[in-house]
Amino acid sequence: MTALREETSVPVARHRRGDRPRRRRQRPNWGAGLAALAWLVFVGVPIYLMIKDSIQPTDGYLDGGPLSLPHKLTLGNFAEVFRSGYTRYLVNTAIVTVGSVALTVLLAFPAAYAIVRSRSRVVSGTFRIFLAGLAVPAQATIIPVYLMITRMHLYDSLTAIILPTVAFGLPLSVLVLSSALRDVPRELYEAMTIDGGGSFRLMWSLALPLSRASLTTVAVYSALNAWNGFLFPLILTQSPEQRVQTLGLWNFQNQFGSNVPGLMAAVLLSALPVFVVYLFARRWLIAGLAGAGGK
Repeated sequence: MTALREETSVPVARHRRGDRPRRRRQRPNWGAGLAALAWLVFVGVPIYLMIKDSIQPTDGYLDGGPLSLPHKLTLGNFAEVFRSGYTRYLVNTAIVTVGSVALTVLLAFPAAYAIVRSRSRVVSGTFRIFLAGLAVPAQATIIPVYLMITRMHLYDSLTAIILPTVAFGLPLSVLVLSSALRDVPRELYEAMTIDGGGSFRLMWSLALPLSRASLTTVAVYSALNAWNGFLFPLILTQSPEQRVQTLGLWNFQNQFGSNVPGLMAAVLLSALPVFVVYLFARRWLIAGLAGAGGK
């Protein structure tokens, strides 16, 4: 009886020892850590210099060296920027951004839905045209765009900036949304069709809620593209009343050529909205551009 207990206790003890997970010591990845540190320095130092110089007076921003901590703090640079008319540039940029995002989402989502749901060769050919638009740079078509805008009597207006911005943002937007809509199970479409749902109801009540992540990606991408646009405002506008913040920075570079803190204050004001949008929506932007926005 004692021998039987010893024979049964040995496998149990071995089994209990086997249940314990073995802890493996993970070796630190020093290469990745050094690369991340170098990238942090590469990105962080210009941001630090921009913020430091924008809150210092003109006669003391070089005291102590470029990387030294600020000694005197002031908000007069921002007040001088706003007095110079920069508020108008920010308002124009906001109008262009909101208009571009609204038109892009309004046009890209129905187009992506038609591409995914339709089996027509015409729709398939249209999708190929959208994909071909990814290979056409805006710089190569700026002269035809300029001629079209002038013949439509839209030159020197915010509409002249919005329309080309939307046109060159549609190919990628349609590609992202169509990839997301393909992830929607076909059984859901069939179930709603049996319940009496038409094409518009399928798109509005089924496809739209399941594609909110991709729609957010498209909206953020369009907003960043419109906010940072420079080529179309430079070629398609002329008067100071229609200038956006990118052209405003170009003018401030000449106006504040010797006033570096004033120029840095204008740059900080123009970069702050982009940073806020990216901070809160970076997850959807990266996921959608990686082709997983609809999951």
